[in-house]
Order: sequence, then structure tokens, then C-alpha cells
Amino acid sequence: MKLWDKGFSTDKKIDLFTVGNDRELDLVLAKYDVKGSLAHAKMLHKIGLLTDAEIESVQKELERIHDQINKGEFEIEDSFEDVHSKVEFLLTQKLGDTGKKIHTARSRNDQVLVDVHLYLRDEIKEIKALVNEFFELLLELSDKYKEILLPGYTHFQVAMPSSFGMWFSAYAESLIDDVYMINAAYRVVDQNPLGSAAGYGSSFPIDRDFTTEAMEFGELKVNSVAAQMSRGKTERNVAFAMSSLAGTLSKFAMDICLYMSQNFGFVSFPDELTTGSSIMPHKKNPDVFELIRGKCNKIQSLPYELTLIINNLPSGYHRDLQLLKEGLLPGIQTLKSCLEMFTFSLKNIQVNKEAVDDRIYDYLFTVEEVNQLVQEGIPFRDAYKIVGAKVNKGEFQPLKKVSHSHIGSIGNLGLDRIRKKMIKANAHHK
Repeated sequence: MKLWDKGFSTDKKIDLFTVGNDRELDLVLAKYDVKGSLAHAKMLHKIGLLTDAEIESVQKELERIHDQINKGEFEIEDSFEDVHSKVEFLLTQKLGDTGKKIHTARSRNDQVLVDVHLYLRDEIKEIKALVNEFFELLLELSDKYKEILLPGYTHFQVAMPSSFGMWFSAYAESLIDDVYMINAAYRVVDQNPLGSAAGYGSSFPIDRDFTTEAMEFGELKVNSVAAQMSRGKTERNVAFAMSSLAGTLSKFAMDICLYMSQNFGFVSFPDELTTGSSIMPHKKNPDVFELIRGKCNKIQSLPYELTLIINNLPSGYHRDLQLLKEGLLPGIQTLKSCLEMFTFSLKNIQVNKEAVDDRIYDYLFTVEEVNQLVQEGIPFRDAYKIVGAKVNKGEFQPLKKVSHSHIGSIGNLGLDRIRKKMIKANAHHK
């Protein structure tokens, strides 16, 4: 059954090619299609296109379908093109002509639009919840290990002292930047496109403000053509926000992979969170973090994949837009799983409390000595030369003490201020 069926058959090969894996992906959108259909039906009742008895029966049947979806009993068989045709079929099967009325003043195009907007709105909320859980863990670890020094590197060369407190809270604060991006994507998603029909509105006197309120959208996407043009643009904006977060996770995972190696030895994990080698009995491989790195790098390609699908399309609907779901929907689930696994694994991190004791990290403290000489009255450039000469002669002996006090430094992490920034970022969600 196809919503656009005119009574003649489509060649099987064409059918397989055009539908693709849409049925599988639409299972994710099913509950949102029901929610959108219910809001639309209530609006049709409000403007007199459905009777009191009809809206009562439609609502009852849609709620039954919703329960079926929640129980995992809803299917989209091969005889249906997508979730929209299956839901309409079930309504018509139960309610007869009343079920056929549900598509009045509505196109499959704006059905997809509203389904995707509702889905993305929920997924963004879930992603933010996972980000906040991860954020709190990072601040907890930062406070726990704030006194333990960690070698800092530039150009892969030993540079200056850092600390585990600095390292953990750096990624915590970086997550706030990602939340800003996620908030922007949410603002784009939180607009009701329903009522744009095929992209040019309807001759029926529909009430789009009613459906906006019924589905709890923050705003209405006013212009019908603009609503249709949001297809693809909305998904791409979400993908860019996902990419920002994935970039943070990928970099953090790379740090862990590097720091776990024997050449660094800064962190470790219990055996049950690592894997071994089939021939090397000494190996403890960071497979979880390598996979997080790889999966998040893949997610970072998603905005460009979506861009290449939509970048030369004129206004109006085009079948190319169906392909947007293929990368975005699995990408969202992958990103959430990476956040969940990162949080789960990081709870068991083991830090090396003697990391800077190795002689190869003596030069971490050259700047500390330069600064000490400056405080004693020696001009900075002269102090730099004095310490540089000691290094060249092999005479430099570090004290391996730091006394940083400014905000955001080893001795003053500013964790409360970072937490307040995240609270403020989350408040902007609404």
C-alpha cells in the first residue's frame, strides 16, 4: 500500500530501489508518526473536518497503535512503503472511511518533517542528559586527582607540568562548547513544520498554531516553503552539533590510547576493560577507546555527507532527501553508545601518581625555574638564557614543584565556575 497509489503496479526493481531500507529506519519514527497524526486529527476536529465521534475513535485507535509500538509489536511489512502508509492502513482497517480522512490537508512530506523534528528533539534531550552525566564524572575525577601532576606536551615534546585535575576538567569544559552547539541545533529542531503539506500549504482552513501547541513545539515554522526547505538543513545542523561532541570524545579517547602505552604509562584500566593479543601475552589493548575514536571520527564526516546530498537541490521536495535518515539515525545511536561507554569505562580509570618522577620529565620544570629567577629580579630574557645554558650543559636539576595560582591553572582549577557555565548552558536549552 502506497499513499500515492493510483491503482497500477510499480515494477518490483523500482520499488526495491526507491524504498531501500526506509521501513527499518521508519520503525524508529513510528511513535512520532502517531503523535503527529493525533495532533493533526485533533486539529481536523477543531476546524470541523472530523466529528466528535470520529476524533474519539481516531484517538483511541492511535493510542492502541502507540501501545503496540512501545511493546515492540509494531511492524512495517514489505507490502507497505513506510510508517505513514502502515499507520493509515491500520486506522482504515479499524475505522473504515474515518481512517481515510486522516490524510486530509496533509502530505507525506510534512509527515516526514514532523516525525523527524519530534524524533530529533527527543534524541537531543537524551544526548544532553548523557553529556551532563559524563561532565559530572569528569569534574569528580578532576577534584579527586587535582594534586597529581601529569606531563604536558607540545609538538609531542615534553613541555610543562599539567595535572590530572587539569586534564579531566579541560574535557569537562570542552563539553560546554559542544552543548552550545547542541542547543543551537535544538532551536532549529523545535519548530513545527506540520501543515506545510507538499510544501505549499493547503486550501483547507487548518490551524497550525493548534498543532504547534499540541506537540509542544517552541515555535511554528511559518512559511510553508521554508518548512519544506528545512528538510536536510535541520538534519545537517544536528549533525554539526553531533560532530562537535564527537570531536571532543575522539580527542579524549586518543589521549587515553596514548597515555596507556608503555612509552607513557600515565593511566591504566582493569583487565576486564581491555583486551589481549592472540600471540603477545603482555598486551592490554584500549579497544574500547580505539573504537570510540574511530566511531566518533566517522560521526564527524556526517555533516559533509548530508551536505553533499542537499547542497544542489532547489526548493521543493526531492526523493534525495530520503537518504538523509540512512546516516543520521544510526549516527545518533552510535554517539549515544560512545558517551555511555566512555562514562562506564572512565569510572574505573587508574592514574599513575608518580608519572613525573621519571628523569625524562625533568625538563617539564625549566619554565618554573625561569619564573623563579624573574621573581628574584632577573629580567625574563636573561633568566631564560641562564636556565637554557644549564640544560645544554646537562646541569639542570628540577625542584619538581609548581605554584600556579591563577584561575584555570594547576593550583586553581575553578571547578565551581566550570559547573556554573554548564548549568547556564543547560538553562539556555529552553
